[in-house]
Amino acid sequence: MPLRVGFVILAASLLVGCGGNAADQDNAAPAGAASPSPSAAVVSALPLPTGKAPTRTYQVANRTDTYTRDGSRTLRTTTWYPKGTAGKFPVVLFSHGLNGLPEDFRPLLSKWAAAGFVVVAPAYPNTSRNSGKFDIADVLNQPADGSFVLTQALAGPLKDIMDPERLGAAGHSAGGITTVGLFTTSRDPRLRSGVVFAGAAIGVGSGFSGAAVPLMFVHGDADEVVSYASGKEIFDAAPWPKALFTLPGGDHSTAYMRESAKAYPAVAASTLDFLRYSLYGDTAARGRLAADAKPAGTLDDKLG
Repeated sequence: MPLRVGFVILAASLLVGCGGNAADQDNAAPAGAASPSPSAAVVSALPLPTGKAPTRTYQVANRTDTYTRDGSRTLRTTTWYPKGTAGKFPVVLFSHGLNGLPEDFRPLLSKWAAAGFVVVAPAYPNTSRNSGKFDIADVLNQPADGSFVLTQALAGPLKDIMDPERLGAAGHSAGGITTVGLFTTSRDPRLRSGVVFAGAAIGVGSGFSGAAVPLMFVHGDADEVVSYASGKEIFDAAPWPKALFTLPGGDHSTAYMRESAKAYPAVAASTLDFLRYSLYGDTAARGRLAADAKPAGTLDDKLG
């Protein structure tokens, strides 16, 4: 199924029974949820960690574990992590998009791991590629899946190198919706940071809740699947410290998945700057963010 068609179906399906108009699917309000509201209740901001990110590049290893939620939701999870090192590292939960797999993002996720992060990436049971039962509307169950996977991973074989006090979430497309959901309808209070690639608020709204944490949004303004306008809308609605990296002429996925893409180096560098800042407290990385984004686009920086 083409991704654009998939997102039209996703948005339309979430409007069933709520009397909505499916003509504007990408910007649709979620069914059964509060309308997007920039004035959502916000608790005081979580303090940033204090410290500096590692300057070395780690060798990267990966492993695959399978977790089962509620007896039926099987989550095959790939984890990229710094190999053969002592100490604890921040953890980033990564969510793929419709018909995707964690491995599609291996270059970017392994780069994050090489910089000193543990990246935990589940394949969602009903939206991943070759899923036995593909169900677009199941995206709404994925924030809970993601929180479950984080809990399992933190108690799993790599627990000794994971810092449970420095957790973030990131995701692309439907995985971006999943990530937004982890800060809205399914708020996971453990999360201290979020990165949304080509995401929107479909089904999860923009009622951000809980302690404020930094968010970074990355979106191509020629995205043919999830409109730039819908990505900009959720950025504008977020009441927390935030940044929007706009990729002029950028499509839905190339800059995030292909090392050969012109914008990929800037996306990789700037998101690492953001993660180093938000999960290590590295102010020098914060200072590099605008310069590292500049070669590929524009940065609307409201991180404070």
